[in-house]
Amino acid sequence: MMEKQRITFIVNPISGTQSKKSILEMIDKYVDRNKYDFEVTPTQFAGHAIELASIAAAEGAFMVVAIGGDGTINEIGRSLVHTKTALGIIPCGSGNGLARHLQIPMDPKRAIDIINMGVTSCVDYGKINDIPFFCTCGVGFDAFVSMKFAKSGRRGMLTYLENMLHESLTYKPETYDIELSNEAEIKHLKAYLIACANASQYGNNAYIAPQASLHDGLLDVTILEPFTVLDVPALSFQLFNRTIDQNSRIKTYRCKQLHIHRAKEGVIHFDGDPIMAGRDITVEVIPKSLNLVINPNKRRRRRPESLLQIVSDYIVDVNAIRENIQQRNKKWLELNRDLLRKLSKR
Repeated sequence: MMEKQRITFIVNPISGTQSKKSILEMIDKYVDRNKYDFEVTPTQFAGHAIELASIAAAEGAFMVVAIGGDGTINEIGRSLVHTKTALGIIPCGSGNGLARHLQIPMDPKRAIDIINMGVTSCVDYGKINDIPFFCTCGVGFDAFVSMKFAKSGRRGMLTYLENMLHESLTYKPETYDIELSNEAEIKHLKAYLIACANASQYGNNAYIAPQASLHDGLLDVTILEPFTVLDVPALSFQLFNRTIDQNSRIKTYRCKQLHIHRAKEGVIHFDGDPIMAGRDITVEVIPKSLNLVINPNKRRRRRPESLLQIVSDYIVDVNAIRENIQQRNKKWLELNRDLLRKLSKR
């Protein structure tokens, strides 16, 4: 009889927006006991998941499963890199960027089915100023909003969108010097944000780097240049349609390492968690260093048509396109006004 493999489930009781009680009941009911011995351990303080995962890996666990959001996954993952222990995911956070990239089901029962299959793959991870990340990191507006989101005391997509829309009214792009490891010329430019991606999305199916891969040994760098309110509809559409790399305001690069210099210290983020950092930031990829439980039935996503092609299917006349953009712009401004009124009443 084959010896059972050991799994440690680490649950963050306060991450995300849903109760963990039903998930724990599903684990007890649906984990394959013929294949696995398992234990469930809750975190008790910030950073506790790092310690728990490190102990499980040292004891030779086959898998440590994160029950939480991208922050919990980051803490557990950083203890499992360069070990034989695999990282599994039952997603229940606000964004679930890595899980969505891997097509791990958001339904806990179906996510447990993936764990029962036990199929693993050795993938890349990244570091920003020596802090590990597994999905995305960056500087600029997304890092700034992450800081506001963390301070808000409330979770969920609605809270994030409120912070994003509110801060977008006043945020000023910064000027950066960017040095890529595979290019001799240092790029001096003003940018709204610089995102460095190991996986394709922030979370909630917002694809900041549609072509990013966990297996290519490269970072996908997305730079959003300054834009006007007229650009917002197209940018928003393309972000969720996996075609943002086709936008004229976007510059994309691939590299193994990059160095970013800015005029003053400020916030950076790693997997959505913000932290203050200095003027110099180094981001690098560490190839094939984390064993990750994957969905063996993952479907290959067909790349969507370009925005121009999609619009052409419905609007042929140029004047109609212009009118459509103006209407979207009006709705965007109305949304911002409504949001500011709501926020001012709090």
